[in-house]
Amino acid sequence: MKRDGKRQYTVRSIPSAVDRVLRQRARRQNKSLNEVALEALRLGVGLDAAEHVFDDLDALVGTWEEDPDFEAALERQDVVDRKLWR
Repeated sequence: MKRDGKRQYTVRSIPSAVDRVLRQRARRQNKSLNEVALEALRLGVGLDAAEHVFDDLDALVGTWEEDPDFEAALERQDVVDRKLWR
């Protein structure tokens, strides 16, 4: 199992009618085929379709540590070369 609790699947022999409906739904909802297929699977096994696992950066909130060297590097980037901006 992957660290985030997700697994990778390969699904074969998708019936044409299922493929057509999933692709139409993806276009209509402006979503990827993968998103629509996952939603259909969740519904098919009886899970709430609105359930969504966020893959964001929440785990990093509040973890910033001050680093004087980093701040100095940023300040050096803010220097304007007057010769280049004439």
